[in-house]
Amino acid sequence: MKALILAAGFGTRLRPLTNKIPKCLVQIKGVPLLEIWLEKLTTLKVSKILLNTHYLPNQVINFIANSKYKDITKIINEKVLLGTAGTLLKNIDDLLDEECILLHADNYTKADIGDLIKAHNNRPDNCLITILIFETNNPSSCGIVELSDNIVINIHEKISNPPSNLANGAIYILSKDALKIIKNEFPKANDFVRDILIHFLGKIYTYHTKEIFLDIGTPENYLKANT
Repeated sequence: MKALILAAGFGTRLRPLTNKIPKCLVQIKGVPLLEIWLEKLTTLKVSKILLNTHYLPNQVINFIANSKYKDITKIINEKVLLGTAGTLLKNIDDLLDEECILLHADNYTKADIGDLIKAHNNRPDNCLITILIFETNNPSSCGIVELSDNIVINIHEKISNPPSNLANGAIYILSKDALKIIKNEFPKANDFVRDILIHFLGKIYTYHTKEIFLDIGTPENYLKANT
């Protein structure tokens, strides 16, 4: 299995903390968030990790160069941001031969990604993607999923009065079949959820974690992650 970590964001909502450091390198209890993800992935024996950068890229490049993850990590420095789907498509030929974990570096969770992989391996035959979902206290600020037998049948992106509090954690396992479809049918996609995931409704299995899950892009959640 390979992985693609999306880590190119500006971290605007975390300023002034992110004035001089990229969001993926802010620390959670003394450990850079990116390192937390890299450790999770290497523990799972992921064979290769692709990591995109844009804002203050040299800090990320230097971090990887001086880490134990350098031999399996390939950095993609985007001069112009490609979007969540654009980054995947730009590098999809490097991912097609194995299943792929796609995730956002600015999320923090204690969820066991190994359990997500187990769920994916035991997914129904018609499902091509598995996503991590969690219960949120603020559903109008999240992408909310509607389920039938643990399969996603609808996705509501940040709407008023969503139908549940089950949120998309934006940690995806993409099967090889899904990767092939994405390459062939959505070559101009920009946003992963809006332009790609929505077309897989009925073919997306879910793993529901009860562990803490936070988008640390806000000062409030960053504080929660550190306490």
